[in-house]
Amino acid sequence: MSPIQDHQLRYKLANELHARPFPSLTSPCRAVYLAVKQPKDAATRDRELDLQHLKELLDRYDAAHPQPGATHFSARIGQNTLKWEQHTEFVTYTIFLPGLGERPYDPADFEVFPEEWLVRAPGVRVTSAMIRVERRIEDEEIRKRLEDWMVPESIAVSDVIDNEAVIAGDFRIDTNGHQRFAVFAKSDVGSRRIGRIVQRLCEIETYKAMSMLGFTRMREIGPRMGEIDIQLTRLMQVMTEGESEGHEEATLKALLSASAELENISAKVSFRLGATEAYEAIVMQRIAVLREERFQGRQTFSEFMMRRYDPAMRTVKSSARRLESMTERATRAADLLRTRVEVGRSAQNQQLLKSMDRRAELQLRLQHTVEGLSVVAISYYAVSLVGYVLYPLTDLFGVSKGTLTAIIALPVVFAVWLVIQRIKHHGKDGGPDL
Repeated sequence: MSPIQDHQLRYKLANELHARPFPSLTSPCRAVYLAVKQPKDAATRDRELDLQHLKELLDRYDAAHPQPGATHFSARIGQNTLKWEQHTEFVTYTIFLPGLGERPYDPADFEVFPEEWLVRAPGVRVTSAMIRVERRIEDEEIRKRLEDWMVPESIAVSDVIDNEAVIAGDFRIDTNGHQRFAVFAKSDVGSRRIGRIVQRLCEIETYKAMSMLGFTRMREIGPRMGEIDIQLTRLMQVMTEGESEGHEEATLKALLSASAELENISAKVSFRLGATEAYEAIVMQRIAVLREERFQGRQTFSEFMMRRYDPAMRTVKSSARRLESMTERATRAADLLRTRVEVGRSAQNQQLLKSMDRRAELQLRLQHTVEGLSVVAISYYAVSLVGYVLYPLTDLFGVSKGTLTAIIALPVVFAVWLVIQRIKHHGKDGGPDL
């Protein structure tokens, strides 16, 4: 018993490094390869469908089933050997057949995958290939066979693994819908090394095809990116030349709309761009470990990729950088215009406040004027009323009505003024009106 407790994932993680062993192949032999992917949302697919499809194939050959949740499996099916692997976006089937068959790249070899089984596949074919493994012969004879089997102007041939084998492929789809690869291995090359070479060829073809999906995706959105780029340039020109004055709100709305669309595009292609970068790295790494050397002046696999494949990957990277740059540019322009709009609104608010101050001052003056007129008007009527009350006293004190009116005018006016002031102060204090 170990004195220390293991992490719960220790054995699972250690076994993962050995989960996909290379096949052991004896020359001569053939390999039939198929990669299947769901057309959309392949990374989030129901993976039980992949296992179910595999079990249907195994049942046809009365072979044992894999464990639940398995991601790789190998089994004998008749006289052949099946290797099945489940990946993030696709599944692969490789069937190894002994011997070379009646004729090179015989389409009948692919019939190990029954037609009705292929029809029910949970996805579409990403790629399929037929690989022929022979013992190495004279170089001139290899050249003749390759020119007969493949398209000469596209063929890539290399001496690999310290000149122990020659590999070849033209990366074209033949009339039967398959890629063609050939391996000529020396008689003393071990079965596991041959298996590694064949596995590398399958991986190079599959990951090349998967990474090219990123190229087609970026080419699809390229025209729309061009339209948005022109729109952004025009909007920024309008901002720079001051043509947007008085129309800042509409310009800002257009910028925010373009920025939102760019963010939406980025979200939709982010996974594909990341996957393309990873697949490209795998392709180049798989070619590098083959340790290629030139064969009879022919282009190597790495040279083929440099001429045909690398430009496509550079286009993907360039488009990704362009999309990122456009998104940042739209965001910066929107922020700049938003700041300009806010500054303009602040200036308008200041003007509004000044206008309100002037209006308040005029209202105050008008109020004072009204107060003065009110005092005069109320005092006039108050003096008249008080006069009517005191007129009988004129005979008693021997004064005239005019004199009496003059005597009571000032006290009455003063009293009215006091009452109005008191009412005004109570109104300011929030008290009850009098």
